[in-house]
Order: sequence, then structure tokens, then C-alpha cells
Amino acid sequence: MPIMVERPKWILYKHTNSYDMIRKVAILVKSTAANIDESQRHVLQVQMENADIYSPRNTKEMPLDSVNHRINTLEYFLFGYEEKLGISRRFIFSPLGNLYIKYFNDLEKCLKIFITMLVGVQFPTPANGTPDEFKLYPFRLLLKLMLDDRLQNRIYDTDYAYLVAFQKECTPESYEKLVADILEWRKLTPLEQFLLLKKDEHTYVNCIYEWSYYNKTLLANAGVLKSIPGEPIGKLYHPTKANSGSKPTGRMVRTGYAEIAEKNKDFIKLLLSKYSAFDVPLRLRDDPDRLEFDVRKQIYSFYPSELLREIGEDDTVIENLLKLPKLIEEYSKNPNNSTEYLFEQVLTDGFNMFVNVEAQWVGGAGNSDIVCEYYGKVNEKFDVEAKSTSTKLSEINAGRLRVHREAIDGRYTIVITPNYVPAVKTDIRGEPIVIILASTFSEYLYNNIFHGVRKIDYSDFDEIINNNLGHDVSRLISNKTIEKFSSMPV
Repeated sequence: MPIMVERPKWILYKHTNSYDMIRKVAILVKSTAANIDESQRHVLQVQMENADIYSPRNTKEMPLDSVNHRINTLEYFLFGYEEKLGISRRFIFSPLGNLYIKYFNDLEKCLKIFITMLVGVQFPTPANGTPDEFKLYPFRLLLKLMLDDRLQNRIYDTDYAYLVAFQKECTPESYEKLVADILEWRKLTPLEQFLLLKKDEHTYVNCIYEWSYYNKTLLANAGVLKSIPGEPIGKLYHPTKANSGSKPTGRMVRTGYAEIAEKNKDFIKLLLSKYSAFDVPLRLRDDPDRLEFDVRKQIYSFYPSELLREIGEDDTVIENLLKLPKLIEEYSKNPNNSTEYLFEQVLTDGFNMFVNVEAQWVGGAGNSDIVCEYYGKVNEKFDVEAKSTSTKLSEINAGRLRVHREAIDGRYTIVITPNYVPAVKTDIRGEPIVIILASTFSEYLYNNIFHGVRKIDYSDFDEIINNNLGHDVSRLISNKTIEKFSSMPV
């Protein structure tokens, strides 16, 4: 039989189906000060072996594939992400990842946090190789299907393999078509379904493998889903390399299905009512400069207030403080041109979180948006321009900002915006102006708040800015965040 070219489909991470392993790796990474450079990965490998979550196939060699897969699994499920800091690599935990570690010994709260992570996973994602043509939230769609009475509140393994894994978007129209297609598909007998899968088995075998053998099993182990194994129908086989002489590996197709565990239904319904399967995910590759940096921060900053209330966090001081960085990111995007002034106000609150900065919202035509006085070694003023936009900032008028700066005798201007076109960098070249992305500023404040830093010192910002006038300093601020907080305990 000739080898068929596999069609584009979802790629679900498939290197573990053990929820307990994910938990152990998360706590191990946190315990190593989140240092995950190559030497530390060897240490992690040994710790994993001692914790019975890794067994080397060859005792004479210790390849890093296993620990790499374990760290990538944490990234896939939004525990956090890798970031390069100089010559080393750090793992910076997301807000949800930090929250998970905080409640590590409370399994019920951890389950709700993990469910929320699933709701935040999007395609495309920096965490695996799903083609960019897929633009949806995969687990939101799966959970929505399992809440659909028309489908008996379940998804069969063959439903996933034949239909769901090829959905490139999720709109009300495409969802209804998918439901109709599933219902038609279910009219076939298991044998008829298997014979259709067999016609393109090199594609469908991976769908079965990734969902049934790994993700469905993992989510059942975690307590998110209930998994019914079903009866065997037949085997699909992976392709073999030409002239390899090896036997093809087969995966059993069964009549099994998954449904949401009863205790989770109300919480999942609540999340999906606020974070719809029809939402459009963030675009990764419209601007290559943002792929590994700013968009990733936005993806990993998912932190629903609905979860915080569910686990009893909403009445705490930290939850109230955490609203500030969330609002900075939300208002910066200025949906429907409705949050411009709210963005300026919340940024003023953000700069007033620095113990040695006094920020005042001014605004209005001909004025700086925010005037700040920094009480450092030498007291000086600077101004902040809040550029909220639902698309991309296309221009910075350096001359106008100079007038604003001179009016207050300011040292420099900080422009804070969610995104901008690359040409904007030329607008500030050689000028006492810097750009800081809203998500980067928000991330810095979040980490200070979450880790209990009440006296936030502005000197780190001031040093970075003075040494890099005329540039986007977001990555440098991000590096400072990683340097300060990746090693701090929760």
C-alpha cells in the first residue's frame, strides 16, 4: 500500500498521559529556581528518575529528550514558558502556573486551575507544531461538544479522529455543521467507520494516538473527563520508513468515548459562557517580531476572575491588586475605541505602584497623558504616553512628544502600547523616547504583586531606559522580570 501524505490536522501533545507526572515536573521545575539550561536539565533528569517519573532506556547515556518533552508539556498546558536570559534558559511560570503551585496540595482547586488552563490553550500556539491555518481554541470546542445534548454529551474517539481534528476554525456556523456531520457519521456502524478510517490510516492513526492514547487518558486521569474505553474495532498502522525492515506500529481503534465528569460541568459551563469557543485566538505570525515575545506573553497571561472566585481568591488583597495589570492589558487594546481614557487612568495607577514614583494623570490636547516624578538619586520628571489601539500603532510623532516633554522639563518619554508596526521604531531613533509593550509592563507588575513585593523600586526601569533611549526596551524589561522572579518561591 503506498504511503499517503498526512493531511493538516490538530497536533495534540503526546508525550505523557499521566497527570501525576505533569504535577511532579511542575513542582520540580519550580524547585530548581526555574533554571532550565542544559546543565540544569541533566539535574532535572536525575531528579525525575529519583521521583519515578523517568526511566532511562540506556543507563550509559542520559539524553535530554525526556526532560525536554516534560518541560514542553508544561508549556503546552499554559503552566508557563521558556525564556532565554543571557546564555541560560529560565522557565517563567504563568499566573495560572503560579496559582497551581500555590494550591499544589489542594487537588480540587488544582483541578479547576487545570481546567482553566485547557480553556486558555489556543491554536496556533508557540508550544507545538499545529499548522497556522488552524485558528481556534481546541479544548473549548471539545468541551462545548461534550456539553451538547444533541451529541449525548459525549465525543467518541472516532468522532475526534474523522471530523474534529480537522476543524480549522470555530464559528457558530462551522460549529453547527460539525455537529450535523458528527450525527451523520454516527449513523454508520463501527465497522463502516473503521473502513473509512482505514482508507487514510496514516493520517487517522495519529489522530487516534494523540487523542485516545494520550489526551483523553490524561484528562480522565486528571478528573476533567470520564473515559469509557469501548470495544475494539480494528487497528490502524503508522507508516514505516522505506527499506527500514521494521514492522509497522498499530493503534487499536475502539468504540470508546469521553464525557465531562459530572462535578466539573457547572464550572466548565461558566468558563465557556465567558470565554467562548467562538472567540478568535491571537495571531502569532502576522508580525515575526512578536511571535516569541509579546504574543506569547498575552497567551500565557490568561487569568479569569471566574476561576479566582471559584477557588475563593476573589476576596483577598492580592486578587484586587492583580486586577490592575489585567486592566492595563485589557484597556490597551481599546476595543470599539471605548477605553482610551481608562487606559491612561489605569497606567497612572500602575506607575504609582512604584514606591519612588509620583504619577499624575493629565491628558487632554497638547498635554502629556501622564506626568511622573521619579525620586531617585536625582529627582527628575518623565512623561508617559498611553497609546491604546485595537490594531497596531502606526506612527509616533516625536516632535509632539518633545513639546509635551519640554513643557514638564522631562528627562524622557515612555510610550506604552499593545502593538505597533515596525516602522514606528524609526520614529523614535535618536530621541529620548522608549517603547514598552503593555503586556510587558503588565507582566512586571503582576510578578511583583503575586510574589508579595510591595515596595516596587523604579530604579531598574530608569537604568534600562536611560541606557537605551530611542529603542523598544520591552525585551530588556522582560529579562529583568525573569531575572527577578523566575527563581522566587510562591
